[in-house]
Amino acid sequence: MKKTVKVGGVVLGDGRIAVQSMATTKTGDVEQSVAQILRLEEAGCDIARVAVLDEVDALAIPKIRASVGIPIIADIHFSARLAVLAVENGADKLRINPGNIGGEREIALVADCVKAHGIPVRVGSNTGSIEKEFYDKYGRSARSLVESALKSVSLLEKHGVRDIVISVKASDVPLTVAAYEMLAARTDLPLHIGVTEAGGGQLAVVKSAVGIGSLLLKGIGDTIRVSLSDDPVKEVIAAHDILRACGIEKNFAEIVSCPTCGRCMYDCAGLAARARELVKDCKKPLKIAVMGCVVNGPGEARGCDLGIAGGKEYCLLMEGETMQKIPVAEAETRFLARLKELIS
Repeated sequence: MKKTVKVGGVVLGDGRIAVQSMATTKTGDVEQSVAQILRLEEAGCDIARVAVLDEVDALAIPKIRASVGIPIIADIHFSARLAVLAVENGADKLRINPGNIGGEREIALVADCVKAHGIPVRVGSNTGSIEKEFYDKYGRSARSLVESALKSVSLLEKHGVRDIVISVKASDVPLTVAAYEMLAARTDLPLHIGVTEAGGGQLAVVKSAVGIGSLLLKGIGDTIRVSLSDDPVKEVIAAHDILRACGIEKNFAEIVSCPTCGRCMYDCAGLAARARELVKDCKKPLKIAVMGCVVNGPGEARGCDLGIAGGKEYCLLMEGETMQKIPVAEAETRFLARLKELIS
């Protein structure tokens, strides 16, 4: 049975997929950090992570938490003292690497602190932090990623920590997928999934969608982060798009439209774009079809909440199994008017 871990008011491991992102601001700059996290929250982020590099960052956590509505994860490396300070100042979760936090004494110190405050810890590995003993034995592989992550888990469990989340990330999509598949077979702890250092632009989103999506479709993953070299709000938008494409997130209006070809006799692509803009904030489960011609259009749109298929002189306007023929000149106006009624 899957173990559940609570991060503030968000439960990981209960079947729902939580969306995460990480602030790019200096955490100690409370005003800027709060402003960015509120933008993330508005975009649909469930959990926000912040970097804690010094005491100023750690002491800013309670001020940030008081101004936002989502849990805050403190991301700390190389300092057990800062990890403890962040937890004592209200972090809802800790992200550490036991391998660089110090020796046995420092690990025990952090472990005692998170147990006392009842918060979880995320540990894991990526291709830049594979333990030397496993890299020497298995190289840059799924096996070395998994063994490194599980070693971190065992170090915390040795000191009584039970609320643990794991990640095994690479910038290489096949390697990431292989590592998470191997890890899922060996633990029932919640998994934080993502393709690390995916980069920027369209390819980064595609890499993340392929890696995260393929894992989610296999039932692997409890919380996701799309790692982009860009505004973190774009990470949240991409994450929700992945959840929608996987059929996990359902409260949105999906626009299905054909790529068009020489048979298309009206502005199908333009109408599809206008429809997407109209429904972008819709939180109702609707399926809308904008099809270019009457070859496959009626069949593709059958059963949709609203659909349209075009022709040279007329279009078919469809709702469920009902169809009506309307002149092309009236098609867009009537289609968009009905769409507004459906989403209102």
